[in-house]
Amino acid sequence: MSKIGEKPVVLSSTVNLTIDNNKVNIKGPQGEMFFDVPKKLTLIKEGNNLIIKRNNNDKKVKSLHGLYRQLLGNAISGVEKPWEKKLEVVGTGYTVKLQGENLVFKIGYSHLVTFKKQPGIKYKVEGNNKVTVEGYDKQMVGQVAYQIKMIRKPDVYKGKGIRYLGEKLRIKPGKKAKAAGTAA
Repeated sequence: MSKIGEKPVVLSSTVNLTIDNNKVNIKGPQGEMFFDVPKKLTLIKEGNNLIIKRNNNDKKVKSLHGLYRQLLGNAISGVEKPWEKKLEVVGTGYTVKLQGENLVFKIGYSHLVTFKKQPGIKYKVEGNNKVTVEGYDKQMVGQVAYQIKMIRKPDVYKGKGIRYLGEKLRIKPGKKAKAAGTAA
């Protein structure tokens, strides 16, 4: 079994955490998050540490213990310093720009694609082909970045599309390369 749940979550001075009957409110400079922790777990705030204890040692409770410790740790980190995912738009003539608070993509379709602003998420555009998605909720940042990527998935033959920064693609050989390889 994982020992993640046993580690205390360290609270910084900029984060305000309140516990009320297994309801947790985490407030920081970047935003505010709420959690409902299962009754099988007990939360204890000691000084600048948050300790999560489990009431019994069932397998399900042990997995919840590790899960909620990690979720609360990510939330505390996120309200202090935002989480971010970087994407890049790859392809000839493919661009992205920030129009107000929305992202506008020119990615090979007959029309421009607008991606609306999501609550709690901020976008930054560097140059005309790099996008940074940032916010205090780690799950939401990852979900929005994935939704942006799915606007134009990377093509497996040419590599064009939207991908995470630094993502490696396996480019497939086309029909010509395949036919040339079998003719020899």
